[in-house]
Amino acid sequence: MEDKREIKAKKSQKKQVHLFYCVECEELARKVAAQSDLITLQSINWRNFADGWPNLYINSAHDIRGQHVAFLASFSSPGVIFEQISVIYALPRLFVASFTLVLPFFPTGSFERMEEEGDVATAFTMARILSNIPTSRGGPTSLVIYDIHALQERFYFSDHVLPLFETGIPLLKQRLHQLPDANNIVIAFPDDGAWKRFHKMLDHFPTVVCAKVREGDKRIVRIKEGNPAGCHVVIVDDLVQSGGTLIECQKVLAAHGAAKVSAYVTHGVFPKGSWERFTLKNGGNYLYSLNHIISSTSVFLLHIIFRKHGECFCQLLDHGFVPAHCQSHSK
Repeated sequence: MEDKREIKAKKSQKKQVHLFYCVECEELARKVAAQSDLITLQSINWRNFADGWPNLYINSAHDIRGQHVAFLASFSSPGVIFEQISVIYALPRLFVASFTLVLPFFPTGSFERMEEEGDVATAFTMARILSNIPTSRGGPTSLVIYDIHALQERFYFSDHVLPLFETGIPLLKQRLHQLPDANNIVIAFPDDGAWKRFHKMLDHFPTVVCAKVREGDKRIVRIKEGNPAGCHVVIVDDLVQSGGTLIECQKVLAAHGAAKVSAYVTHGVFPKGSWERFTLKNGGNYLYSLNHIISSTSVFLLHIIFRKHGECFCQLLDHGFVPAHCQSHSK
């Protein structure tokens, strides 16, 4: 049997992590903490003064000195960024051993280009804000982002932070292998960008690549390569906004004989209630409602079924998100 001192020494070698979180991520943080007894949840008082400006307080500030600290953020709207940035800038200065920022969704990632003089590449702006996080006692901040829209955005960050780009694709692969028709899966990419981003991680599946082409004044989706006939086709992309691309891809895949069409995205943004496009009303009630789980930190797989007259609904096949970086602390 191992000596008690050896067991204690092994435990001490593992990192104990103090996890703080924003209001939106409380449920997610509790799920993450449930994965390991090495993760301790900490809290912040998110209050406001009478004029609306944040009145923030980090609980247990003295207790985290010399400890490994992480913050789970959600920049779901411009209105919540300032209060979270205030906390993110404060935590490393509390004499912590290391600081990790987990930002599952980099919200300005799709605004990384300038097409004409005067355009503002807000992805670069956000990267500059995060690059100015103070250094902790242990060195630069580790910044964990899932499925950033363009991998080249890593070069927007300065050497003051260490960006780590993770992906939700392992969750997708795990779910696909559990499906009853796992041997009949074809992966579809809605455009060349999605193919470049994900095809190497899914190269053991047959693939279909779609493309948007201009036909008169309209842009329509066509199949560029691959054959979906008779297969369960899963559309894969990094994020969904209005859902228009997913719907158009479904139509063209079904027209070419796909037996079933599903869709996976790491980030379900769905601005202005656009998730409703994926529901079917029946007597005033939705058969499946997603608004209670859709957030900027959702990872989900949608099963899209189109019916007559263009009606459609989606079934939530899988939903969950446990940042791999947080899991790694328990190893």
